[in-house]
Amino acid sequence: MRRRKMAYGLAMAAMLCAAVSCAPDRAPTRAEQFAALPDWSGIWTSDATEIDISGYPAAGMGGMGLKLIGGKAPIKPELQAKMAAQLAAAMAADARRKAEGWGYPLMMEGVAPMQFLVTPEETLILNFYRDIRHVYTDGRQHLPEEDRWPVPWGDSMGHWEGDTLVIDTVSVQLDAIFHTLLLPLTEDAHFIERIRRTGPDHMEVEMRIEDPAVLSAPWVVNFSYHKAKGLDRLIHNVFENDRSVVEGDSLTIAPPKD
Repeated sequence: MRRRKMAYGLAMAAMLCAAVSCAPDRAPTRAEQFAALPDWSGIWTSDATEIDISGYPAAGMGGMGLKLIGGKAPIKPELQAKMAAQLAAAMAADARRKAEGWGYPLMMEGVAPMQFLVTPEETLILNFYRDIRHVYTDGRQHLPEEDRWPVPWGDSMGHWEGDTLVIDTVSVQLDAIFHTLLLPLTEDAHFIERIRRTGPDHMEVEMRIEDPAVLSAPWVVNFSYHKAKGLDRLIHNVFENDRSVVEGDSLTIAPPKD
């Protein structure tokens, strides 16, 4: 009798499992794949910046407080004097490149609001200046070195460790401002980021930068984001009437042209 009850129970369990498709080798549905991903919806801005209604830092460029511009990188001593000598030229170059976007890595800590679109295959990171990063999370690897070339946003491959997105980025084409004013990294620089949401309105980022040609040791930078209040969409700047200019280390508005 006990054996018949056990056999009956196993048969019913098998039927129920078949009815709800709970076989251990069943591939998750598309809805289940999305449900397993973290919710990064909303518009996010860097905690390092304090901006006013103009969209620029209230204290000017010098008051941005960005860690990637903080000058604490372990730069080799022989390169530090070169950076200081090129400061003025770098600021002038930055004033002429506004419409080109920030590029990576600065876009990840800049004043421009950002948005994350998280899917099972990739995470898209885009900002106010129309920078777009494709972070592939479908298991693919970086292309062979001979088949890729440096671009402003790099070549990024990612994977999830629980609720943390781990991103490996190479082949970054750093612009003139980053090569001089910020950090003279080479196109061989290697970046690893760990991004996770730490609360309803906060995210944190750890960025590790390796570039033996410039840095005497790996440089780890930690920064964070907060969810922007009152913004329900990301509006992109088209720069058609942009009269902002750089004077020294501050932003100002040029007079209108006749």
